[in-house]
Amino acid sequence: MVRTTTERITTAATYGGAGVGAAGALGAAVFALLIGETKLARRRIPQAEEPPPVSHDTVWAATGVSRDRPPISLAMLGDSTAAGFGVSRDRDTPAARLAIGLSNSARRPVHVTNVAVVGAESNQLPAQIEALGSARPELAVIMIGANDVTHRVPMNESVRSLADAVTALRAHGAEVVVGTCPDLGTVQPLAQPLRLLARHLSRRLAKQQTIAVVNAGGRTVSLGDLIGPTFAARRDMFAEDRFHPSAKGYAEAANALLPSCLDALGMRTRARSASAFTTRLSKPIARAAAQAAAHPGTEVAPTERHGLPTGRRGAWAKLRRRQPSGPLPTSPELAVPVPVDEIASGTG
Repeated sequence: MVRTTTERITTAATYGGAGVGAAGALGAAVFALLIGETKLARRRIPQAEEPPPVSHDTVWAATGVSRDRPPISLAMLGDSTAAGFGVSRDRDTPAARLAIGLSNSARRPVHVTNVAVVGAESNQLPAQIEALGSARPELAVIMIGANDVTHRVPMNESVRSLADAVTALRAHGAEVVVGTCPDLGTVQPLAQPLRLLARHLSRRLAKQQTIAVVNAGGRTVSLGDLIGPTFAARRDMFAEDRFHPSAKGYAEAANALLPSCLDALGMRTRARSASAFTTRLSKPIARAAAQAAAHPGTEVAPTERHGLPTGRRGAWAKLRRRQPSGPLPTSPELAVPVPVDEIASGTG
């Protein structure tokens, strides 16, 4: 699957599968260059063979957290990044990292139900929600989008599937945080102009995902733009296949998502403007989504203005940069997996 990713990006960019444009617009010379870069990148990206470590139906408790307290229920949905593809230990997956951070802040165990599937596209989210079975998570985290870009899924279909999933999870009582489409322009084996096209495709999808998620009652964090510069500068952020994140890369993603997850669960966080060029004022969702794509690590969440959730230009939203009120655990070694039968039942 990984070996054909660059080929799919090229085709999507050339024939407009994700809305970039037609082959005639690119020109024959540019298209030939893209094909050449695709072949080169395919040789540079090795075939990934090992599945991600199991992080399904696991309870994590930070150091000093009592097992007698009822656990927070966390559901993880999405693609290979949500599954933790590229690491060898379950505690290094983003689901475990988030659970450890939540447990450390809430002083409660966290029960993880991870139904993410390697290679999943947004239209597979309903099946993942069904896979939750009787679980009713307090918090659902979704990481999705890269495969929609590389498989040329029409953007309106991809966004609609995500919005429907958020709506369904909210109807079940879950708070929803979505890490938007990662910046595929950071994939090291991709050279220009292929890298530029990949970046354009993924950022455009991330913007539309933000609009859809906020309208459905969830909140987003612009993962791609946060970890993109870091990934570009540090090779150790990638796994051995140089496509998926490494343990350090997943830690960056989890640390970006965690403050918004804490706030969604009603735990205190500190918030500030996304940058010097934005304000704390609510703004139309389309404008907020566009600014989030340009400002690393920005949360976009629904809000009200003058007591109303919508205005003439659609739903109101706020951009924030969140930080937890207390310190984060510095290492996944500061928590332990706990047998489910040793944890108190219920929530609260």
